[in-house]
Amino acid sequence: MTMFFAKPVIWMALLLAHAGSGAVTLLQPTSDDEVVEVLPAVTLNRPVRSAFVVKDIDPADVARQVRADIGLARQTGDTRYWGRAQAQLEPWWNKADAPVELAVLQATVQQGRHEFDASRTVLSAALARAGSHAQGWLNLASLERLQGNYTAASRACDAVARAGAVLYAQACQLETLSLRGQWQASEDGLRELAARSQDKGQRAWLESLLAESQERSGQDALALQSYQRSLTLEHDLYTAIAMSDLLLRGGKLVQALQVLEPLPQTDAVLVRRASAWRRSGDARWSGLRDTLRER
Repeated sequence: MTMFFAKPVIWMALLLAHAGSGAVTLLQPTSDDEVVEVLPAVTLNRPVRSAFVVKDIDPADVARQVRADIGLARQTGDTRYWGRAQAQLEPWWNKADAPVELAVLQATVQQGRHEFDASRTVLSAALARAGSHAQGWLNLASLERLQGNYTAASRACDAVARAGAVLYAQACQLETLSLRGQWQASEDGLRELAARSQDKGQRAWLESLLAESQERSGQDALALQSYQRSLTLEHDLYTAIAMSDLLLRGGKLVQALQVLEPLPQTDAVLVRRASAWRRSGDARWSGLRDTLRER
């Protein structure tokens, strides 16, 4: 999914502009029993390796754990999981001879942390060694779209098809068409793909892409329906935030707050909740402003 990075940054700046120039207070616990933070219930404990001996580690096991950490980072908004993923990859991080799967996962972590140039470098090197890695080409297409390089994105989508991931290649091309303003072709194709897919998670993803295309073309009512279908099929943090953005833009503050209510307390969620409260005259927005300023 294509992410819109500019909106949260702009909204954060607008909210913090109201925060004044108050000094940051240094947190100094007075005893070992003082609670300074309560971690989310999803936070997992697992043994920490005291030392890495690469020859004794199965890269497939590492890849499974890294994918799990990436999934948690995306679904909870907890950026610590990007760090956990990097820790698992540390023996191979930036190594030219790293297994291709682990190199692509490194690039995914870097992309998740908005280190786009570094991610591109690692992806390009990995794909030069393994040109049939579909996920690597999908990641590269996403980077190209993010930076407005739509011709290059289309070439990367073609490579996904050559790697055998036909449905994902088609969705990749259709998302690129939408960003180029060819909304009708994009929407028709995404509807057809969603109708054909037998996988619930896959259909949820395709409905989210459809909603974004409809929103770009000014079809807000249809976009809301597509976002709702996506979330009904499979709840997803990114899709829920995108839907709340559309509701906020349309002045539907109560509905936006309902969408935001069950989501984890990430910066992105709190910024939008504070915006809705401020616009509706709810004084609670200032408390969230202070929380964001402290963060």
